[in-house]
Amino acid sequence: MHMPDAGLGGDFIIIHIKCLNIKFTTNKFYLCTMIVKSAEFICSNTQVSKLPPPVKPEYAFIGRSNVGKSSLINMLVAKKGLAKTSQTPGKTQLINHFLINDNWYIVDLPGYGYARASKSKKADWDKFIHTYLDKRESLQCVMVLIDSRLEPQKIDLEFCDWLGEKGLSFVLVFTKADKQSTVKTDQNIAKFKKALLATFDETPRWFITSAELHTGRDELLGFIGGINQQFVVPEYKISNNEF
Repeated sequence: MHMPDAGLGGDFIIIHIKCLNIKFTTNKFYLCTMIVKSAEFICSNTQVSKLPPPVKPEYAFIGRSNVGKSSLINMLVAKKGLAKTSQTPGKTQLINHFLINDNWYIVDLPGYGYARASKSKKADWDKFIHTYLDKRESLQCVMVLIDSRLEPQKIDLEFCDWLGEKGLSFVLVFTKADKQSTVKTDQNIAKFKKALLATFDETPRWFITSAELHTGRDELLGFIGGINQQFVVPEYKISNNEF
């Protein structure tokens, strides 16, 4: 399977943020200069008619329940409590839009693989998550969150395969790197990348993060900033249909 480009062409580019040249190669990044000045909650829903108009770049954050998604989002925008954290896995059940710096969105999607959810509830979540990901015109990249403490999980690999089959751009964001040694994190990442190569020609870009230590914040914001520089407002149709 071909790895869709995650919004950036080739292995080496130069982007300009705040009049500075920032160079990076695949998974090797220099200091990000994006400053998050504002981050606000906009809406929660499951209806396409209620989503904000697709005129700003969007980045969807998704992963298994309890992967640390809310903590990661709060760390990125430096605003504790923006995305609600919970000790109850599967708490996020809606598509949540957060407007950052008035010009791009973080989209917080429900976690997949929550064992306590009913089959009908899981089916509903899958339907509107997949519809959003497959149809949203302004979606630039899917941030697939992976718990770095675990060896490759079937559900994560299957989700990546689905994204690949749909031709959707995605990157891997390994979370909770502070919970174990660097060696163990690197070993699990290597195993996950190897597992992906069973169906992909190449592995996507990947990031190592820790919400506690702010690891990976500059790299992720730099990646997003680079894509934002190239964003062009897409053509879109207003729809009143529900997911």
